[in-house]
This record gives sequence, C-alpha cells and structure tokens, in this order.
Amino acid sequence: MKLNAWRARPFHLHTEAFLPVLRVCWQGTAALLALFCIAVWSGPAFGQTADLVDRSALRVCADPANLPFSDKNRKGFENKIAELLGAKLELPVLYTWFPQATGFIRNTLAARKCDLVVGYAQGHELVQNTNHYYRSAYVLITRSDSELAKVTSLDSEALKDKRIGVIAGTPPATIMAMNGLIGKAKPYHLVVDRRYSSPGEEMVADIVSRGIDAGLLWGPIGGYYATQSNADLTVIPLTSETKGPRMVYRITMGVRQREREWKRQLNRLLRAHQDEINAILLDFGVPLLDEEDELITKVTK
Repeated sequence: MKLNAWRARPFHLHTEAFLPVLRVCWQGTAALLALFCIAVWSGPAFGQTADLVDRSALRVCADPANLPFSDKNRKGFENKIAELLGAKLELPVLYTWFPQATGFIRNTLAARKCDLVVGYAQGHELVQNTNHYYRSAYVLITRSDSELAKVTSLDSEALKDKRIGVIAGTPPATIMAMNGLIGKAKPYHLVVDRRYSSPGEEMVADIVSRGIDAGLLWGPIGGYYATQSNADLTVIPLTSETKGPRMVYRITMGVRQREREWKRQLNRLLRAHQDEINAILLDFGVPLLDEEDELITKVTK
C-alpha cells in the first residue's frame, strides 16, 4: 500500500529566491505586510488542506462480508455504529464495499470514494486515527465445564498437551510458540474469502463439538461467535501476558491524513455518544475493556 496520495507536497522554493520575501517580512511593520508573511509561510508544505469530505452523506468504507464487523446487509456492529453517527449528523449512510485485505485503504479512503473507516487499530500509518472508541483483547474460548475455563494466561500449565485452535500469523500464535504449545495446535487460515469461509465461526464450532479443547481469537470475533453458538462457553480476555506481542488493542475510526476538522467532528460525536456505542458493542458480545483492563459489562449511563 502506498502513502503518496496523503503526503504533503515538498517545499520547492530555493533559499536564494526566497530571501527577498524574508527581507520584506522582517522589515515590514504594517498589518498588511504581516498578513503577507503569514500567507507566504502557509504555503503547500505548511498549510492544512481543506477537508474533502462529502457533507451530503456519511460515506463509509467497509467490507461486504466480514461479520461481526460489517456486511452488505448492514448487520455488523460497525454498520450499526455508522447508522448511529449518520442519525446524529442527520445524513444518509452510503457504502463503498471492498474486501478488507491488501488494497482496502488504497481503493476506498485514499481514492476518495468514501470518507470513513469505522474500525481501525490505533497508530496505523495508512489512516489518520480518531480517538479510540473501544479497547478489546485476544481471548481464550473454551467450554465452561472445561478445566481451562479458569486459565488467564497462555503460560498456564493447564494448556500443556491440549489441542488449541489458533489463527495462523496472529499475536497469540507467536505466544503459543514461545510457550511450546504449537505442537498439538490446530491452525486456521488468516486470509480467506469471507463470503465462503469463516475461520472464527469454524473454530468456535470445533470447541462446541469438542474437536479442540480451546481456541484463541480476536475478542470481537470470539465474543460474537461464542454468543451465537448457544453453547455454554467461557470467553477470557488475555490481558495478563508478559512476553511476546501485545494482546490488547485500541480501536479507532480512520480518516484521510490531513482532514483534521473531520477528525475533530468525529471525536466530538464519539465522546457524546460513547454509551450508545458501548451498548451496540455489548449486544454483539464484544469483550470491552476499560483503561485498567477490567471488563465493561453494562452501559454506564
């Protein structure tokens, strides 16, 4: 993925050519000259470009087959959150659909076909992040009658010799390898066409049928399919890991890099309607964590 569409244009003025302008700015005392200096210094390299956001609709970039996050029937929790924001902005919600894989940002947000990605991990350089609106973690899922239902970390002795499902290439897979748990692990594919395959759903079904003893999934996926299974399952956020990659992440919304006013407007909406957003997430079984890694189990208001 390329960032060229978002980079500030280079400042091409040579020093020699710019010196006369500097002298005018230094010597002038009148307000007109001061304004002239400001105008010069707010050129392409320093100025903020205007937001190019469509103000007639809330245009959302989304995957058409990625439950529990989004789908073309608008049944995902990101769809519900987009509808909430659209209602508060008094705008219709319009979608640009594209699989959330390589090229997603380039073909949607960067191409200006839409103005908002509802869910994006904090700190990713391909987008400008809003403030985060939820925190979650990778989770261990097991049957509630299993001895593993009390496990809180992947270095637990109780996991030795157990058949554990894991999505290949995810952070829990790395920690499993560090703890010597890969030998009997059952891997599930990371990159699939979600129209035809759902690794998280398959893993939870294998836990229910006792094909595996436990599974490791990103919290929103694991929590959703655990609640959809109608089985007695325990979902344990893995917030106590002391080695390997981090397991807890902040999730934000993503906008184009220089659209700062749009970002500020979204931050105001997120702050004002956090309880309503939490209610949507909890309805989908998302394991929500506060800043102390404690589970949020109800809307605060």
